[in-house]
Amino acid sequence: MVGRAPTVGILALQGAVREHQRAVERCGAQAIPVKRPDELALVDALIIPGGESTTIGKLMAEYGFLEPIRRRAAEGLAIFGTCAGLILLAKETVEGSENLLGLMDIKARRNAFGRQVDSFEADISISGFEPPDFPAVFIRAPRIEETGAGLEVLADFEGRAVLARQGRFLACAFHPELTDDLRLHRYFLENVMKGEVRCPATQNGQP
Repeated sequence: MVGRAPTVGILALQGAVREHQRAVERCGAQAIPVKRPDELALVDALIIPGGESTTIGKLMAEYGFLEPIRRRAAEGLAIFGTCAGLILLAKETVEGSENLLGLMDIKARRNAFGRQVDSFEADISISGFEPPDFPAVFIRAPRIEETGAGLEVLADFEGRAVLARQGRFLACAFHPELTDDLRLHRYFLENVMKGEVRCPATQNGQP
């Protein structure tokens, strides 16, 4: 990645692909939709967007994504999962663990805050961000019920974790791509991808 902007793949099976692309590009990186497993070789990082986790999991299995993503992750590929992406990164869920990538030591609960009609926005406090408040958009959002060793919780809401990091994996229960605040995408690009621990002290999410 020296001398060029990183290329971030957006898993394009379902969900907010364009919104993540725009956010990544506004951060100065390149973004491409990933529709086939062989396209994983073209990217330096991967975002798994929100959508319907059961559907995305079935499509990943049907199109042969599960093992290639796990293999690239073992090689050091950074992965950012939002909403449904959090569920797919988990080792297990309360409701069952079919077609999960199992890359993060978390147990997730689907639709933890209600149905589509119960969607809401709330300011949450993210550890290491300055200012800490972040506008989180929750849409049929999951939450993290249990965490294992080596996992850092960066934010919670109503006493449950909604943003966590484990090495080069980042998972959040909400939709940062639906806001104008770029700090989480920048944190992924500038810290998680590089394996750095400290959060950046950004003042705002604007370019």
